[in-house]
Amino acid sequence: MRVAIATETDADETSVAASPDAVRKLAGLGASVAIQAGAGLKAGVPDAEFAKAGADIVADAPAALKGADIVLAVRRPAAARLEGVAPGALVLGIMDPYGHESELADLAKAQVQAFAMELMPRITRAQSMDVLSSQANLAGYRAMIDGAAEYGRALPMMMTAAGTVPAARVFVMGVGVAGLQAIATARRLGAIVTATDVRPATKEQVESLGAKFVAVEDDEFKQAETSGGYAKEMSPEYRAKQAALVAAHIARQDIVITTALIPGRPAPKLIDAAMIESMRPGSVIVDLAVERGGNVEGSVAGKVVQKAGVTLVGNSSALRLASSASSLYAKNLLTFVETLIDKDSKKVTVNYDDELVKATLLTRDGAVVHPQFQPKSA
Repeated sequence: MRVAIATETDADETSVAASPDAVRKLAGLGASVAIQAGAGLKAGVPDAEFAKAGADIVADAPAALKGADIVLAVRRPAAARLEGVAPGALVLGIMDPYGHESELADLAKAQVQAFAMELMPRITRAQSMDVLSSQANLAGYRAMIDGAAEYGRALPMMMTAAGTVPAARVFVMGVGVAGLQAIATARRLGAIVTATDVRPATKEQVESLGAKFVAVEDDEFKQAETSGGYAKEMSPEYRAKQAALVAAHIARQDIVITTALIPGRPAPKLIDAAMIESMRPGSVIVDLAVERGGNVEGSVAGKVVQKAGVTLVGNSSALRLASSASSLYAKNLLTFVETLIDKDSKKVTVNYDDELVKATLLTRDGAVVHPQFQPKSA
């Protein structure tokens, strides 16, 4: 059984889909691990560390992937890159399947079994495989660090003989994993923190971190969550009231962090030009959804731009924590791979009735098999 990791083809991707610890554990499962030379350099993992853990370091991607039974990747590899893998090889990564039907069809034609790690169900058994949570946690932390770095003042209140520096005000929009970590980080840095979300249950989470919850808490809001924990569609009247409250609140903030994402859809616009103009010069907005169109009008993916004297940060936060991101992601992959290998025969043995497999398997036997991504009939 051969496991392969090649260098990521996206020049902006700094993470790697393995760690030395994961390599050792894969070897313990009976796998030989081939890693392309230099695959971990951007994440601070030299070839020597992978070799010490038991990996074979090979010159290029074709050499790494040749005969591979399992391919581990950070981002979806192009089908052409997978030439030479074993028939029916498992390819695990963050596949970004929404809106990429042709790429999924190409993976199917390549006769690989592609698994989208971001579709892992959020159940107790799969917590250690949840790449969205592990990466969002880092993104929320880095977003606050980026905001603090761009903000030209101190965050905590400081009382000195020369005068008092007031504490910075931080507002977090969206209280998922990233939002909660941004709140916690802002609090540790000494800021006054507020947050908002459309789900009533998040109020207690926000307050447990020492922040203040901001929302129009009327009867509609109190019933705005489904039994599954998802937000319900709110009425136009409620949205208007909430927008007015948020707009007034943003005008008094120093740093705003937006985290709202909806799978398969463009990121919702939360902050418009008028809101930006209402903020005082020197304020900062960090848009964590910028790669999906952004929550903020005028934010630009991969760049820091100025608008009406406000700094808009569009950097991809997790990418610049490559070492930590890779370590956590490698653990996510390893834990899932362990469920796909028979420990007695030390061979790949996929249980297609397993709920984890059903949720994540995109392609099999030359076809796209995931029900959400079936090709549309003509």
